[in-house]
Amino acid sequence: MVIGAGVVGSSIALELARGGRQVVVVDKAGGVGHGSTSASSAVVRFNFSTRAGVAAAWESRFAWEAWADHLGGEDPAGMTRYVRTGLAFLDVAVAPRSMFVPHLERAGVPFEEWDAATLAQRIPGIDVGRYWPPKPIADERFFDEAEGTVGAVHTPDAGYVSDPQLAARNLAWAAERHGARFLLRRAVTAIERGARVRAVLLDDGTRIDADVVVNAAGPWSSAINRLAGVGSDFTISLTPMRQEVAHVRAPAGRHPEGGEGISVADMDLGIYLRGEVGGGLLIGGTEPECDPFQWLECPDDAHPNPTMEVFEAQAVRAARRLPELRVPHRARGVVGVYDVADDWTPVYDRTDLPGFYVAIGTSGNQFKNAPVVGRFMTAIIDRVEGGGDHDTDPVQFVAERTGAVIDLAAFSRRRAVNTDSSRTVMG
Repeated sequence: MVIGAGVVGSSIALELARGGRQVVVVDKAGGVGHGSTSASSAVVRFNFSTRAGVAAAWESRFAWEAWADHLGGEDPAGMTRYVRTGLAFLDVAVAPRSMFVPHLERAGVPFEEWDAATLAQRIPGIDVGRYWPPKPIADERFFDEAEGTVGAVHTPDAGYVSDPQLAARNLAWAAERHGARFLLRRAVTAIERGARVRAVLLDDGTRIDADVVVNAAGPWSSAINRLAGVGSDFTISLTPMRQEVAHVRAPAGRHPEGGEGISVADMDLGIYLRGEVGGGLLIGGTEPECDPFQWLECPDDAHPNPTMEVFEAQAVRAARRLPELRVPHRARGVVGVYDVADDWTPVYDRTDLPGFYVAIGTSGNQFKNAPVVGRFMTAIIDRVEGGGDHDTDPVQFVAERTGAVIDLAAFSRRRAVNTDSSRTVMG
């Protein structure tokens, strides 16, 4: 059984069903992908602080590009698509090139190292000034002159998935073709356990016997863990965080070749940018220390509408980087909730309750890895249910398309906190 019908839960359902397991997916939302997946920026990038993170993202990119092949067919309700834009990761001291370039090289990810002049040439209209550290837009220092310039590492194969919710529905469609069942508008109220997990109880009185349960409930994952009585041996804690992403019109000249323009990861100002079909620009935040974090006791408490305060901060920062951008006077965008791990790196693992597994702590940066996460979890489940000990002898996952060997201990619930993490959505 899988708890959570987002893009990660649906991917896990597909891979478990492909492996011959009887799979039931339950979700409290009214549709597949209607939770935090629906608010994802769906950026596909390869800049992570861990070797495993880079390798997972690079492997997943091949699935997104050959989506029908990954699914095993064409969903008659429509298919999401991969939009290749390239991504420029601007230089910043907290995440220097030396942190991730060796991982790109090892994984075989094509990249170019740009100086400021090349960055200005490749992204028309960009301001290449260095403004670190990010500051509140109300701070008089926000408009100080730049202190030097920034270059970037450009990965030409990066991009985004056109419709994140549709991506989850595509995965669910493929899972259903292999016999998986999806139960929507059903909340989990209890998890029965003995020597191992036994059953999951739902709010309509349904009891589902299950000898394997996977918690892929996104920002609700900690509550599900409490129902199962697991987590005491975790070294990584999780907390829901409300996030906003702004939508604006892209400035003139942003799309010189008729596409969406190069995506930009700009931790120097505390934002990221990606184009949108039809001349739009999506602006998200990278959790700069100067901004208040919106931690939540319960994900259901998140205010559903974008606020002018956050929208203006994101749009004005973007206008500092793209001076031709016009800042609207009305907030427009989406609101989502991240399931944030201490080091912004996910937990894909077993637990101390036999049969109960977790794919959690995705921290707003794992949508891109959903195709391979289903395979990670299937490999872990197969190993452990077959009598193996993933804790002492972690699964070494061999990626199908790239051939990378990915040590899944990198996503252990018992790992040391990743000190190389930027402690932001960038991982």
